[in-house]
Amino acid sequence: MLHKLSIRNAALIEHAELSFSGGLNVLSGETGAGKSVILDCIDFVLGAKADRSMIRFGAEECLVRAEFSANESVNEILSELDIETDETLILSRKISADGRGAMKINGNSVTASMLRRVTSLLVDVHGQSEHFFLLKESNQLQLLDAVGGLEITQQKEKIAELLAERKEIIRNLKLLGGDENERTRKLDILRYQIDEINRAQLKENEEEDLLALRNLYLNSEKILNALSAAKEYLLSESGSIDSLNGARRALSPIVKIEETYSLLAERMENAAAELTDIADAAETLADQLDIDEREAERVENRLDEIKTLKKKYGASISEILTFYTDAQSEYDLLSDSGEKYDALTEKLKNIEDKLYSSCKELTERRKITANTFTKRVIEELKALNITAAKFEIVFEEYSRSDVPSANGDGLDKIKFLFSANAGEPLKELSKIISGGETSRFMLAIKSQLSAVNQIQTFVFDEIDAGIGGRTARVVAEKFCNIARNVQIIAVSHLAQIAAFADREFLIEKQDINGRAQTLITEVTGDARTAEIARLISGNGGEFALKHAEELLQNAKTYKISLS
Repeated sequence: MLHKLSIRNAALIEHAELSFSGGLNVLSGETGAGKSVILDCIDFVLGAKADRSMIRFGAEECLVRAEFSANESVNEILSELDIETDETLILSRKISADGRGAMKINGNSVTASMLRRVTSLLVDVHGQSEHFFLLKESNQLQLLDAVGGLEITQQKEKIAELLAERKEIIRNLKLLGGDENERTRKLDILRYQIDEINRAQLKENEEEDLLALRNLYLNSEKILNALSAAKEYLLSESGSIDSLNGARRALSPIVKIEETYSLLAERMENAAAELTDIADAAETLADQLDIDEREAERVENRLDEIKTLKKKYGASISEILTFYTDAQSEYDLLSDSGEKYDALTEKLKNIEDKLYSSCKELTERRKITANTFTKRVIEELKALNITAAKFEIVFEEYSRSDVPSANGDGLDKIKFLFSANAGEPLKELSKIISGGETSRFMLAIKSQLSAVNQIQTFVFDEIDAGIGGRTARVVAEKFCNIARNVQIIAVSHLAQIAAFADREFLIEKQDINGRAQTLITEVTGDARTAEIARLISGNGGEFALKHAEELLQNAKTYKISLS
């Protein structure tokens, strides 16, 4: 329900704040006073398209803020959008003179599509609005099912169970590789993959060992040169060993003088022996480095083979071997799946037969509901002064082959067809219905169904277009009946409707400091009686005041009769 609407700098409205109640809220006033601006502001904050023309002349921006009580469906969407929920839902939107705008839900910035996703479940605006619930065919089916009640709900639950069973069968069939042709193709692919990996005879850590060998072969010349140079430095004349032996001989005359010199000479001798051993080792390593070109080629080919397998089956030998194990298991399963597949295929056929029968049964129940519902709505429309009204619900045909496209709503696609004038053919609701007819059509619908969806606020524009007298009284009473369950905000020029309001607002245009400005005032008591008298006669007067009092008393009496 919409609790409060705050408007700043919209058209002729500098600042206004409206506090709506549950039940029927009526906006009245002279033509051109600004009633449509208020509805435009409601549309604006709900996410409708807008432009800078709505900004009050001389202002930098237009701002509209609305406070709602949320419903369960709205809270679910807010949770998906990661927006904190509360008992009060606050929407705000502004547009600046430079064309920039901002939209927020509970202080969180949102996109237009996100905003409309939420507001489509809050308000249904009837008139020239994108928020008209019934213009969407999916909503038309939802409404018809709501009219059908428990029987249709139970049939849809049965269909949902069959759909879940069908989904599980299809999942199992996919695990078995599909039909015979698909299964044979899958087996051929698996056999090829298994054989290819098996022929390779891969071993864990093999690639690391091959890479080490390749690195050795690629650097063999560098290694030989280094080993040869090291041996040369050690063994050549005046090399390290020769120099060390010369140093040891130089100590010979003094080794017997003191033990210290003897130990030093011994260390030199050991060092010379160690260097000789090092030189021998370098020579041995050089001799062992026998590069076989064919072996080097084998290493490269093996690495290429592993690289190719990695591209196909995994990023490492370990992953390739895991793929091999899984492929072998799948191959074994598919090889033995023929009988299982045939059994599941037969089970799928039986389920789809049941699903088709259930969809047909749902369609029949919907058609029975549609027949009764359209007749009742036509009677309502006639009472609302659309005397030549025709209303039908048409069902699109379907066959057994359409079962794979079934969903929780079955296989039905419907359209609401309407004609308001004698001799005019029935056409889709969205293509022919006018603003005033839209409002009265929805009023007829709501008279037959008190809770089509969770939407709790209905805005009616042009509801009194072309009606008066008895029809106006009927419209007012129907508003009163519907407003027992939902909130209604209606623009009206009719005294009969205003008299039934639970809260009435007077929209006036005044010149303030030489500038036109729209003022909005809630009228109560004598002021309300005077406004209803003005709606009756245009300028009030004693007779009009008495008539207004009579209308208010009649409305009060009617409301009491409903309780």
